[in-house]
Formats: sequence, C-alpha cells, structure tokens
Amino acid sequence: MQTQQTVNEGLKRAYVITFTAAELAEKVDAEIKKVAPQVRMPGFRPGKVPANLIRKMHGAALHGQVVNDAIREAVDSLLRDEGLRPAMQPEVRLNPDYAEGKDAEITVNLEVLPQIEAPKIEGLKLEKLVVPVTDEQVDEALARIAAQNKSYKDAAKTKKAAAGDQLIIDFVGKLDGEPFEGGSATDAALVLGSGTFIPGFEDALIGVKTGEEKTITVTFPADYQAAHLAGKEATFDVTVKAVKVETETKLDDDFAKSLGLDSLDKLKEIMRGQLEQQTAGLTRTQMKRALLDQLAAGHSFEVPASMVEAEFQQIWAQLEQEAANDADPEAARKQIEAEKDEYRAIAERRVRLGLLLSEIGQANGVEVTGQEMSMLIQQAAMQYRPEDRERFVQYIQSEPMAAAQLRAPLYEDKVVDFLFDKAEITTREVTLEELQAAIEAEDTAEAAPAPKKDAPKKKAAAKKEAAAEEAPAGEEKPAKKAPTKKPAAKQEAAPADEGEAKPAKKAPAKKAAAKK
Repeated sequence: MQTQQTVNEGLKRAYVITFTAAELAEKVDAEIKKVAPQVRMPGFRPGKVPANLIRKMHGAALHGQVVNDAIREAVDSLLRDEGLRPAMQPEVRLNPDYAEGKDAEITVNLEVLPQIEAPKIEGLKLEKLVVPVTDEQVDEALARIAAQNKSYKDAAKTKKAAAGDQLIIDFVGKLDGEPFEGGSATDAALVLGSGTFIPGFEDALIGVKTGEEKTITVTFPADYQAAHLAGKEATFDVTVKAVKVETETKLDDDFAKSLGLDSLDKLKEIMRGQLEQQTAGLTRTQMKRALLDQLAAGHSFEVPASMVEAEFQQIWAQLEQEAANDADPEAARKQIEAEKDEYRAIAERRVRLGLLLSEIGQANGVEVTGQEMSMLIQQAAMQYRPEDRERFVQYIQSEPMAAAQLRAPLYEDKVVDFLFDKAEITTREVTLEELQAAIEAEDTAEAAPAPKKDAPKKKAAAKKEAAAEEAPAGEEKPAKKAPTKKPAAKQEAAPADEGEAKPAKKAPAKKAAAKK
C-alpha cells in the first residue's frame, strides 16, 4: 500500500492510497483459507472443499469484502498516522475503472478541524438579568387556572341553553337511519360555543331546555379522519338531561384540593416556582448569548467549509418550512433569499463557536459521563414508538456520529456552566419585558451586517438560537437512518379502528362521539 498527499491547502487535505493487485490477491487468499473450514459443499467433507472451488463460488463476494475492509483500515490508519481530526466524514472514492486483478486506487478528501489557540476565558464579565416574581403575577396565573377549571351548577328547568352553558346529553348518531359504531354517548358534557363538536352540532342545541329531546342533522367535514364519514350527512338523536350555568370559581383551599393539593398556599407555592423557572430559563438564555458574543469577539480562525455548509442547510431547511407555512409563501421565500448571505454568516458563527466551546471543554476536562449519556439515550428513545425504542438505542450505540450529535447540547451546556463559574457576574433586577428586549437585542447584534429595518419574524426563528445551540466540533448528521419517530399527539388522535367514527372535529380514541 502506498499513500501520497495531493492537497494541503488551509483545512483541506486529499490523499491517494494505492493497493497493488498482488496485495489484494494475497488478502483474498487469506480470506479463503479463513472461511474454508465453514464451507459446505455436496461431495466433500466439512473443511475439505478445494480452495479453487471456494474461489469460484464465493470469490467475487470475498474480493468485495477484502477491498472494503482494506479501504476502511487504510483510512483509519491514515487519520491515525497523520494525526488528522476530520471536521466531517471523509469522502472516500475507489477509482471507477477498478476491476479484480488490477491495482486499486482510492482518493480520500476531507477537511480537518483548525488548530485553535488556547481560548481566553479569563476576564469574562457578565450581567445577569433577573425578573422577580410578584404576588400579582402569581394571582394572574391562579386566575388562568381557575378559568381553565370552570365549575357549573344546574340551572332552572325553564332555562334555555345559551353559549357558555354546559349541557349533559345522551346522543345516538345515525347514517341513513342506522346507528353507526362510535356515534353514541351517555352523560356527555358539552359547553356550547366551545367548538369541540363538529360544525352545526352545538349551534343546533342553542335554546334547548332540560328534558328536551331533539334530532339534529349535520354534515361531517370533507376532511374528516374517518373516511367513510367524511362529507356524509348524519342525524343525532339528542336527549338533554341537564342545562348548567357557570358558577364563580373561588380560589380557596377547596379549589386547591380539587386539583389534588393540600391547600391554596401550596398551589401558590407551586405556581411561584413555575414562574421563577420560566424566567430563569430566559435569564440563562440572555447570559449564554452574552457569553457567546464575548467569545466570538475575542477569537477568529478559519472554519471548515463543509461544517458551515451543513449548518447552513439546517437553517435553510427550517426557513423554507416556515416560508411554506406563511400567509404569503412566495413573498416569504423572496425575503429569505434576499438575506441568504446573512444566514450563511450565522451558520459560520455557529460553527466557530461550537468549535471554540469544544476546545474549551476538552482543555478543562469537561465531559459527559456514561450515566448522563445513558439518560440522554433513554430520554430520546421515548420520542419513538415503543416497538422502535430498542432499535433507536442500538442505532445510537453503533453510530458514533449520531451519539455525538445527541450528546452535543448537554456537552455545550456543561461548558457554558463551566464558563459561568469562571466569569465575574453582576446581577440586576429587570422586568420581563426588559429581559425579553435584551434577548432580542442580542439576536439582532449577532446577525450578519446591515440587517433590514423591517426584518420579518421568520428571520428571528433561525437567528434566535444562533450560537445558542452550536454543536461541538466534528458533529454531523447520522450516517444511517434512525428509526422513525412516533407521530405528534394530534396525529395520534384518530382511533386505531377507522370504523370507530366519531362526529367530532378530531376524534380521540375512546372518547364520546361528537367530541374532539
């Protein structure tokens, strides 16, 4: 085997590795001897099949395996012997006219990670903007909970149902006069005007009284999830068992107990903690971006173009998806096209900061423990269907790049926490609006030159996490295809059995007919 370097420009490297035909033939002969004891062939005792017959039957497959193994071993040796740190997976190609009996020539193209001077972490100064949680904010949060947990009391039997009232009803749905499966319910609670039933159902019950019976005719939406009901006209025989009116929800110990808590004070304590947790997340975001701005300003070095391109494509895919969902997709696409250079600059910044954080972490012994990695894998596996979780775990364990990608966010956060400990931090109390404005200002400051005055909201979607979610050096998309994630909750709303049709807008499995 001979190795020759053909390119050494900046971070780009290229090599040509040549295997002689004799070398490969020798490896094939060795492989034939290795597998001979396991070969079975009629007329020969086990292990006694002649080598020429084994070559005739399995030579092509063994030769292909030998070439693949030789290439893999050669590339591994090249990286090790030359001390190369690939930025992305090296591009390896076998000469297209290669055939058995000829010399094999492979080209290896790659970019290496830059040599970064010891990052400067001394003298970091950060301002921590904190938002104190007030009693008024806690009360507002409690009011929202109360609004979501309304209570109702029976109205007078002469009361005509109006929007906002709750009905307790029995109903039977019919197609062409025949009840259909899943179209009936008993003691179903329905708040008129809530929009939980299919169009027309709730409107038809305005004005009903307790004890009244009524037949409603409605049409299922054309896009209804149960195909045999989509666009069909159906009738529902409804019995109104009660008309209820909303009662004032008192925020007291009884209300807290209805939520499974001991007292109102305990509920307030929990709400305060949740509000503090929310603002603490924003505070960390603001501090992290300020930290990364300082690091970016103090370090400049060449970054691998392949990593920048991969990061840019990730940003661009997100932007195109958002543009497609915009009210005016064509205008949104034109706007992001006009700002393409800015987004590429953001991608470069992300990569540079990712490499910088990785270097800082390695230099200071920051690492993700095996226990932490196991927890990450198990948490990520929960995003998949139960039958795919084990396959996902095996995939992560067998694909170093995929494992590194999963580990990257936690590793980055641990490096950031390390830098927080090293920094001189001053604290200042601000309002929530001031904290949000500070974060938005950092988003704008990190953008590429000359952002436009009327920058679209879509732009913030890509920029808001620029440099806040950088992956450490060497991360890339997994080489193999991971198991498909389970659908989002709204996609799982359809009943497992399409025959279990329900006259709701989107019927959840096992819910009463006509409900979402």
